[in-house]
Amino acid sequence: MIGLIGLGRMGTAVAERLRERGREVVAWDRDSARVAAAAAGGTLAAAGPREVAERADTVLSIITEDTGARQLWEGAEGFLQARLSGKLFIEMSTLQPMTVRTLHGIALARGAAFVDSPVLGTIPSAVQGKLVALVGGREEDVARARGVLSDLAARVEHVGPAGAGAAMKLVVNNMMGCYIQVLSESLMLGRSQGLPLDRMIEIIGGSVNASGWFQMKKPALLGARNDVTLDIRTLRKDILSVLATAALGGVPTPAAAATAASLSAAVHAGAGERDIAELVAFLCGALPQTW
Repeated sequence: MIGLIGLGRMGTAVAERLRERGREVVAWDRDSARVAAAAAGGTLAAAGPREVAERADTVLSIITEDTGARQLWEGAEGFLQARLSGKLFIEMSTLQPMTVRTLHGIALARGAAFVDSPVLGTIPSAVQGKLVALVGGREEDVARARGVLSDLAARVEHVGPAGAGAAMKLVVNNMMGCYIQVLSESLMLGRSQGLPLDRMIEIIGGSVNASGWFQMKKPALLGARNDVTLDIRTLRKDILSVLATAALGGVPTPAAAATAASLSAAVHAGAGERDIAELVAFLCGALPQTW
């Protein structure tokens, strides 16, 4: 039995993929409507994290932020209220490495195995089993986790001890956020000189600076509504985690600080649930400043 905590966009896709692979899944989300929807699709419903941990041998968590991840363990109906010896916990949320290391220590003290495994990829990637899993943990625990992760990921990359997967995910998301920030600044510079937004995007698209993400998101960069692969509010949370982690390590991150400011402006304007690509059009004035 596989346990799953978190039935947002990615969690729901993971549950669907695991069921297609013949896995029995028991899941919980703080949103009861999501639990009911998952149950209608064949996922077993649980009343809380404790019940998930009691019924499953392996538990995956895919939620949003660090405080919630700790509450899954320490809350009144959290994992620590269950017998955990011999169980495997796979933390797939994008968290700060220090949070992951704390959870790793808590799990080991209760006789459980723990790995962090945030993923790279979109919702379709999850449904198709084509994610990239960035895994941190002990060799023996990672080997055990591969059995489940291989159902979800085309690549399972063991990058180091507990917390290393989380660190690698922040590295990737920081690059993504700063790319969007620099792209926005460059387009704003061009707009200030009278260059049309669509013409600039057309020319950038034929240059070495055009990433695969840029090519895929061209309509959204011009202001079109876009299917949400990662929303602005969540990327802001990730960039703030970058800043906190970098500060602890004495690493200067001025680009990340500027990115956090831009993301915060968009969230303040009501754009937090929009796709991150729409941040560019927002900053460049192609979308209203209050959504």
